[in-house]
Amino acid sequence: MPTIGGRPEYLPLALKSIREAGEAYILLIGIHGFDASEFLASGLIDAYLDEPVSNLAEKINFGIHSLPPEVQFVNWLGDDDLLTPRALSIAQSRLESDKSAVLVYGGCEYIDSFGDQIWMQKSGSWAIPLLRFGPQLVPQPGSLYRRSAFETLGGLSADYGWAFDFKLFLELSKIGDCVFVDQTLAKFRWHPGSLSVSRRRESVNEASRVRVQNLPRSLRLLSQIWEWPIREATYWAGICLSRRLAN
Repeated sequence: MPTIGGRPEYLPLALKSIREAGEAYILLIGIHGFDASEFLASGLIDAYLDEPVSNLAEKINFGIHSLPPEVQFVNWLGDDDLLTPRALSIAQSRLESDKSAVLVYGGCEYIDSFGDQIWMQKSGSWAIPLLRFGPQLVPQPGSLYRRSAFETLGGLSADYGWAFDFKLFLELSKIGDCVFVDQTLAKFRWHPGSLSVSRRRESVNEASRVRVQNLPRSLRLLSQIWEWPIREATYWAGICLSRRLAN
C-alpha cells in the first residue's frame, strides 16, 4: 500500500480491511520520515519501507518486488479504499484452482468520504474485451494478480500517471485468463482528494492513449471516430458521480 500520510483518517481503515479480507502480507510504502511504528506494533502491517521514488507506478513496482518470494499473488490498495471481508480469500481461491488465470476481479462499491454507498459498479466477464474499445470497468481495488505474470510484463508502466492499471489489465488479458467473480470485492472512495477524481480529464485521456496504442496500426487513425465519444462519456459519468456526492 503506497501512502504519503495525507489521509490519516482513512489509512487504518484501509489496512484493517485487508486483514479482514484474508491471509495477506501487507507492505506499507511511505515518504521518508513517515512513522509506521503504530501500524507495525498493532499488526496492521507486516513491514514498512520508505519510497525510493515519487512516481506512483514505480513506487508500487518497488513494493511488489520487495515482497517475500513466497508471496504468489499481488495487488495494491489506495490508502483511502477498502477491501470487503474475505475478498482476498475468494480471489486467491480462484487463482489457485485455475492455473491458467492471471487475474481475478469482481464488483466494486463506490463510497463517499463517510463510507456511504453512492454507486455500485457491477462488472462482468464482458469487461475484459470491452477494455480494447471502451471504458475500464475492471475494478483495480479488490482484484488479484499472479505475481509471475506481473513480473513477466515488467510491472506497471511509469509512462502513465493514472492509467497504468488499465494498461496492466490489457497486457494480462493477452497472456492468460482473466476471471470474474460475481461478488463485491472492494470499495472505492470517491472524494475530491482522490487522484482519479481531481484529475479526471487527464485520467480519461490517458486511458484513451492506452486503448489506441493497443490497437492494430491500421485502426489507430480510425479509432478517433469512437474514442472521442468514449472519452466524453467516461468523463461526464465521473462528473455526475461528483455532483451526486456534492448533493
